[in-house]
Amino acid sequence: MKREHRKQIKRDELVNGMERAAHWTVAHRSEVRATLIGLAIVIVGALGFTTFQGRRTASAEKLLGEAIDTFHAPVAAELPPGADRPARLDYATPAEKYQKAAAAFDGIERRYGSLPAGRRARYYAALSRIELGDYAEAEKALDKLAAESDRSSLESGLARLALADLYRRRGETDKAVSAYRQLVDDASLAVPRDHVLMSLGSTLEEAHRAKEARASYRRLTEEFPASIFLSEARRRAEDLQTAG
Repeated sequence: MKREHRKQIKRDELVNGMERAAHWTVAHRSEVRATLIGLAIVIVGALGFTTFQGRRTASAEKLLGEAIDTFHAPVAAELPPGADRPARLDYATPAEKYQKAAAAFDGIERRYGSLPAGRRARYYAALSRIELGDYAEAEKALDKLAAESDRSSLESGLARLALADLYRRRGETDKAVSAYRQLVDDASLAVPRDHVLMSLGSTLEEAHRAKEARASYRRLTEEFPASIFLSEARRRAEDLQTAG
């Protein structure tokens, strides 16, 4: 078969196929029209949902940033004598500040609980309640956040670390030490483990468990030679060695 003849056959097949498609489209124009309309609705809906979610995320992040600013705001009662007063000093006492912060974080969680900003707001609300002395509610919120989040997520790591800090603040040394050690040995932990080791060493030192505290500080110096806590950990380990 000559090459020109084969090309002509292919062209004829293509034309015939296009003609059949055109005839089918005409014969089924209502079905085609409905399909195209449905596809357009899906595309417009997807674009609308993406835009809506983007706006929600931006709004949640903005509110979270404002609430965190409140959490870290200076307080008149905590200013050292003779210190320059900040341009804005909105809170007279820590309790006033942390109550305002907790309310703001609660509001973000209610509105945006499924978003990352909503989960982070839950964490900060718990920290605010710790500062207010409401340990029971803070522990409940942190337990829930740690359980609901993936173990390797930042929210889970922050919640578990805050729980260990809460036990330490409450004087529950054994629980704090156990919690810190679990964190230190968790290679998937999303928060710095050198910070956890420093907290563990300090907790043991406060409990007069010098040998264990020294071991924690030494582990930090050996496993995290670039840590910002390196000099402090080395000094404390040496002091405990001298004292012990």
